[in-house]
Amino acid sequence: MGTTEAEEALRWLADVEVTPLGPARWQEITPAGPVELTDDDLAQAWAGTALHDDELSPMQRLRIGLGLLEVTDAFWVTAELGFFLQDRSDPALAAAFWAGCRRRLESAEPSVALRVAMVTDYFLGFRSAEEAFNELIGNEMRALRAGRRLRDLAGGPLHRRFARVLAASGSVRWAYKHDVYAAAAEVAELHPAVFDALLASRHGSYGDLEPVAALALLDRLDLPPDTEHLAALRAALAAPQP
Repeated sequence: MGTTEAEEALRWLADVEVTPLGPARWQEITPAGPVELTDDDLAQAWAGTALHDDELSPMQRLRIGLGLLEVTDAFWVTAELGFFLQDRSDPALAAAFWAGCRRRLESAEPSVALRVAMVTDYFLGFRSAEEAFNELIGNEMRALRAGRRLRDLAGGPLHRRFARVLAASGSVRWAYKHDVYAAAAEVAELHPAVFDALLASRHGSYGDLEPVAALALLDRLDLPPDTEHLAALRAALAAPQP
């Protein structure tokens, strides 16, 4: 069995004399002596260096970058990965990156950094928001719907990923996401995530929706009547639009 991305990242860090001390604690050996680092410190100091290590192939660098995300869950690693991919046009690198993101969004312990990156970066123009949305949920949702397999989303890793992506997707253009929201509304277990998506699409920074279609979708969701913000969202969507 080959090494994991996390193991490759730890090996690369050891080569530059950075080793783990415990949860969210690292030690770097410097000329002035040992220095303790947090996960964020490590990401700021070493993620860019790892992704520009010209002794490694681009795919090796990407794997180490994904491994650094695994072991630190630091937002700065997602930023450096974005810079790295923007400088390259190899579709194999992009495919490996999105596959790594999908795996981490399916984890029982989700990547907080990735969830933040979706809202603040990937769905606001990283390469393109449409590409990010399609890679993280859209392509697969459409395939599941076409194959009459939406029940696969009722629980487990796929459900976790789809719910997390939906909740973060408010800023994605309505034209890119409406059919995906509609498909998700066919799965009762995803109704809370569709509601979160509609709420972010209406009230979040850079949110985007079409009120009439969004209201029709909201009315399909089976939610407790006292769901926070439900009545206000319905009223906002039903109100005459300027």
